[in-house]
Amino acid sequence: MSISISSLASSLSSLSFSSQISQKPNTLSFSRSKSPSLSLSPHSNSNKQPLTLRVTATVASPEATSTDLKKLVKSRLPGGFAAQPVHGTGRRKCAIARVVLQEGTGKVIINYRDAKEYLQGNPLWLQYVKVPLVTLGYESSYDVFVKAHGGGLSGQAQAISLGVARALLKVSQNHRIPLKRQGLLTRDSRVVERKKVGLKKARKAPQFSKR
Repeated sequence: MSISISSLASSLSSLSFSSQISQKPNTLSFSRSKSPSLSLSPHSNSNKQPLTLRVTATVASPEATSTDLKKLVKSRLPGGFAAQPVHGTGRRKCAIARVVLQEGTGKVIINYRDAKEYLQGNPLWLQYVKVPLVTLGYESSYDVFVKAHGGGLSGQAQAISLGVARALLKVSQNHRIPLKRQGLLTRDSRVVERKKVGLKKARKAPQFSKR
């Protein structure tokens, strides 16, 4: 079998690869065309159609999702959080959470974001939010809308738990006994103790030297 150098060079020059970015946002397209005229034998068939490969990837924008949730909350809560009949306020350390309950399918939206995304997927913090609903068997019966600020995510999650429990009391006073039995209506008053003058922290003292 003989190989023609001129035919090999012409075949290599016929290879082409092109990349193209479309005008649509967050869309990337690749187009690759390869001519099958590359051959090591001069007797090969060159009448085949070119092969084309096209890949398109689309990425959803997180800003669009946040905007949709904000529109949903405003449509479900006309007049704001304070104007809703079933609401409660919870506090923990420096965190304050205002909670509104509405009949739904169990959605939890915190500061116009999904609860799992807002609480970084932490199972303990998500459990804090849902404990009052699970205690009464309402985890799939109410949608929870929350506006929280101050403190960290742990404090906000526990503040939301107290707010949900207080909101459930406005649904029915019969919920008080099971919620009280689980300690969900008690405000946890523990906070960080302040630093004292002459000490390094609240109680830690500098090393004592006798001489």
